[in-house]
Amino acid sequence: MVIEGKKELSPANLEDLKNLCKQVRKQIINMVYQASSGHIGGSLGSTELIVTLYNHLMTHHPENPDWDKRDRFVLSKGHCTPVLYAVLANCGYFPKEDLSTFRRPGSHLQGHPYQPKTPGVEATTGSLGIGFSTILGMALTAKNRGQKHYYYVICGDGEIQEGQIWEGAMFANKYKLDNLIAFVDRNYLQTDGNSEDIMPLDPLAPKWESFGWKVYEINGHDIQEIVSTVISAKNSDRPVMIIANTIKGKGVSFMENAFGWHGAVPSKEDADKALKELENGI
Repeated sequence: MVIEGKKELSPANLEDLKNLCKQVRKQIINMVYQASSGHIGGSLGSTELIVTLYNHLMTHHPENPDWDKRDRFVLSKGHCTPVLYAVLANCGYFPKEDLSTFRRPGSHLQGHPYQPKTPGVEATTGSLGIGFSTILGMALTAKNRGQKHYYYVICGDGEIQEGQIWEGAMFANKYKLDNLIAFVDRNYLQTDGNSEDIMPLDPLAPKWESFGWKVYEINGHDIQEIVSTVISAKNSDRPVMIIANTIKGKGVSFMENAFGWHGAVPSKEDADKALKELENGI
């Protein structure tokens, strides 16, 4: 079944997406706990973005991952695979039972996306900046071929401290990649602390604008705002950057806004508490 990108967001669609976000967050907790390894904070924080893209905005075909008319998505902040794998499994790219093999030897669900093995993964990423550069080449090729699908990418705010990102920003402007919609997961936290203490990025929107991009700034947990902004972005005649303000660890009170949960593993007590909070809401 082809999942068709939509414009309208009905109350029923919105409720379905919210419920799916809750389910994905539970899967993230279980995957990282069972594997005793993984990146939980950024995965929880970018859940609404990736759920909404795959389940409402993108056109794709889970039974035929190589369908040539599909939109493409690249997770440039490749360490946050728990959220990507959960979303892909819920769309039907592979059985949900596979999530229990996360980071296990021989599994196709490794700690960073590996394109040759995992259905639905468009690019191998992990080394920060690589995914962003990769999707620029993909988008340029599609534009030169007259193809009409869209290319989406999510970068971490720690990731965009990399010089490679800003080389890519110039490239996208030079070639007027109006089929590219990028996001920065702006939670202000990275593995070592606050991004503004480590390598300040603000004022971030004017930086991207100065590189020739159309820029939006949104609440990255507001599904309605994600949908309306992407719809507007599709009318741009240049590459688009959406700065999505998010909360690292979103949905679990003791993980929210705590950089220590960037790559920490929950204990059984932590996992049980997190799952209970997600079920009941906080």
